[in-house]
Amino acid sequence: MTTVPVHALALAGRSLRISSRRPDALIAALMLPVMLMLIFVYFFGGAIDTGTTYVTYVVPGAMLLCAGFGAASTAVSVAEDMTTGVIDRFRTLDIGGIPVLAGHVAASVVRNLVSTTLVLAVALAIGFRPQAGPAAFLSAAGLLLTYITAISWLAAALGLLARTPEAAGGFTFLMMFLPYPSSAFVPIDTMPGWLHGFADHQPLTPVIESLRALLLAQPAGSAPWAALSWCAGITAVAMASATVLFRGRTR
Repeated sequence: MTTVPVHALALAGRSLRISSRRPDALIAALMLPVMLMLIFVYFFGGAIDTGTTYVTYVVPGAMLLCAGFGAASTAVSVAEDMTTGVIDRFRTLDIGGIPVLAGHVAASVVRNLVSTTLVLAVALAIGFRPQAGPAAFLSAAGLLLTYITAISWLAAALGLLARTPEAAGGFTFLMMFLPYPSSAFVPIDTMPGWLHGFADHQPLTPVIESLRALLLAQPAGSAPWAALSWCAGITAVAMASATVLFRGRTR
């Protein structure tokens, strides 16, 4: 058991090295969320009334959108490992499924933290001014890390479910789509009434509302507890599913 963290760290390093050898995919994962945020702020922000400057409203959603793009690349990487025969080589070295998957997840967390930091830096450059104190800022960072970990495990499970890397990319579409029917880019009460129930109760809305409240020093209510519950549930289900799927794929 003591070798599991060592193997996971080594495989995380491997995943990061592979990412560095794909500059086109890396640049797309880093720049696309930034470009989308700029598009929303400068193209649509003037037409959307959020009660505050639009960049202030949109940043939490942009960070989660960024994490969704990063998770998609994790699913593709897992699917590629399952189809290239490298898993058989790992098994001959007595490396089990948990280190392999944990390595992918750890690398995903690192990539996503870099990309969300870039989004935040650009947001600060164009006018975002968080009001959070040190404790609130650390709480926001911890919640974001928890969310990134949860969707990274979910992406790993989807990568195992898919039979090809292309299919894995398609499976992760939902993670990239979910920020839109939420409070990420517009207030929910501006959406059609039939959409309110889903938008209010889907996983990303409490995460976004919590990040927004923490970063802007506003009352968060019960949103952080709902966000943490969603993240914990997604992580538990995704880890269990990934473990079962890995065993099924490597019999």
